[in-house]
Amino acid sequence: MAISQGKSTRSPSGARNVANRGKRKSELGRDPAETRLDEKKLRKIRTRGGNEKLRLATGNKINVTDANGNTKVVDILGVIENTANPNYVRRNIITKGAIVETPEGNAKVTSRPGQDGVINGILI
Repeated sequence: MAISQGKSTRSPSGARNVANRGKRKSELGRDPAETRLDEKKLRKIRTRGGNEKLRLATGNKINVTDANGNTKVVDILGVIENTANPNYVRRNIITKGAIVETPEGNAKVTSRPGQDGVINGILI
């Protein structure tokens, strides 16, 4: 079943709205990328206009920037905290805002791996 991002079937008061039309292709939503910690694998998604988005299915490297503005690529050892979903920590799923452990120290993910196809972060 396709995920719809169209109009809600409920009004603000909770009453049921009767739809005056069906779903549209432009209202289509997709499953979350749920980037896991493993060897790098990209997934191509066809978007509107025939363009492509790169979804990072799995990844184990992060571009970390320190307080001085120096950036280096380091390994991710594990996911420590993820405010998006507490279960993501156990499953080692990386999203924007997740805190990951690296050899340089803990880093906060600033990019959206499911949208950008890369993991960027800053040391905290």
